[in-house]
Amino acid sequence: MSHPIFDLTDRVALVTGAAAGMGKAMAVGFAEAGADLMLADVNEPGAQETAHEIESLGRRAIAVRCDVSDVEQVRGMFSRLDGEFGRIHVLGNVAGGTMLGKPEDLSLDRLQESLQSLVIARFCSCQEGGRRMLAAGKGSIINIGSLASLTAIGRGHIAYSIGMGAVAQMTRELSTEWSSRGVRVNAILPAQVMNPFLEKRLRAEPRMADTWLGGIPAGRFGEPKDIVGVAIFLASDASAWVTGVMLPMDGGNLAMNAGGTYPGGPIVSG
Repeated sequence: MSHPIFDLTDRVALVTGAAAGMGKAMAVGFAEAGADLMLADVNEPGAQETAHEIESLGRRAIAVRCDVSDVEQVRGMFSRLDGEFGRIHVLGNVAGGTMLGKPEDLSLDRLQESLQSLVIARFCSCQEGGRRMLAAGKGSIINIGSLASLTAIGRGHIAYSIGMGAVAQMTRELSTEWSSRGVRVNAILPAQVMNPFLEKRLRAEPRMADTWLGGIPAGRFGEPKDIVGVAIFLASDASAWVTGVMLPMDGGNLAMNAGGTYPGGPIVSG
């Protein structure tokens, strides 16, 4: 039997990027804990599939198409939320694209495109959700950042890392502004969680698997389901006094020195 402090029964959560990956896993996890959901994704058929899965659990789910890089679509999504549910308790800011490009070659237009998706749109979601939570006097916002929010990862990730660094500071600032008024804001910072983008990179550069795994003492890549427990904790009253936190979900990556190794890893044995 689960502890009631993790119960999300009758709360309303909005999760972006809910068609697949960590967004879907988070949304389904919230439903399993009792929440009703609005599911946003540019892939509307995928969001609908997630909605059907949630409905099979006996919870309500509304799928909406939303390109989170477009602030007018974000605002429209929250207007739809008002009409369908009339309240919001949890916001899961998961959606946001990435791009690769060497710093010396990256165009400013491409950089701006990345920041629009990762920073401006994320802030718009936080602002819209935060206004509603502040009016109610309670709420939890969960931003998905990255280890790139705190450390450099190289390999042409300059635009992504700038954006994710901004997400971390946005989380800290919103937490400082809103926590005394009942709204908590935290961030989850994943390491390499398997998704189609990473799988494609590994097919193109098989040696990258050893590079990545060499930095993960747990000895495996993350899976979307790894986010479920962390997200429910941050969404629920179990984390009532937890705010402004950058919570690594990384198999020990951040804890390990860059030159460190671990027993059984791809670089050393025994």
